[in-house]
Parts: sequence; structure tokens; C-alpha cells
Amino acid sequence: QVQLVESGGGLVQAGGSLRLSCAASGRTFSSYGMGWFRQAPGKEREFVAAISWSGGNTIYAESVKGRFTISRDDAKNTVYLQMNTLKPEDTAVYYCAAAPRRWGSAAYQYDYWGQGTQVTVSS
Repeated sequence: QVQLVESGGGLVQAGGSLRLSCAASGRTFSSYGMGWFRQAPGKEREFVAAISWSGGNTIYAESVKGRFTISRDDAKNTVYLQMNTLKPEDTAVYYCAAAPRRWGSAAYQYDYWGQGTQVTVSS
């Protein structure tokens, strides 16, 4: 069982930056693929970024490529999402997700989810 707790959300002006963190419980974090998803009001949850359990591979949604960076620190059981050049359309609740020795862009690939952190980008 893995518990995930996101933090770092908030209100930021367009063009600004935020760094989200997702702290995971458990001693096998290094064997979990991790992903970030987001859900805006009235919209379906969508993929943002993912990182393999080795940390050697990452993938991004086209809408965030070049602006967002996913990374992980296995010593701290934490995955990060650095978000730069934020746009109003990035406003959403951001969720991290974990899967044992799996990763990808589909929500069904993940077994564990955090409660989410709100990101609001004002224009």
C-alpha cells in the first residue's frame, strides 16, 4: 500500500512558476512509476507527465512539453513537477499517481492516487 500526499499548489499569475511535490509512504518507492494528472472544473482528468521507476525515462502531454519538468528523489520518496510559464488553462487540481513497475500516460495504469492540490493561474 502506498499513500501519496501532494503539496505546493496555490495561486500564481500567468507566466509564473510553481513546484508541486508528492510525498509517498513505503519503502519501495524506487520501484514505482509515477505520474501527474490534472482535472479542471467540468473536464475529465488528463495526463500531464510521468516518470519511470528508474527515473531514466519521462513523458509529457503536448500541452505542457517544454514548460513542465517531472523528476524524482528516491532518497526522499518524493516526485516533483516543476511548472514554468504557467497559463490560465493550467488551472486544475493536480494529482500524483503511483504504480508498481509500471508507468505511462493512462490513468488506468496507476494503482494509487493522492488527494490532489489546487493550482490556479490568473490572467
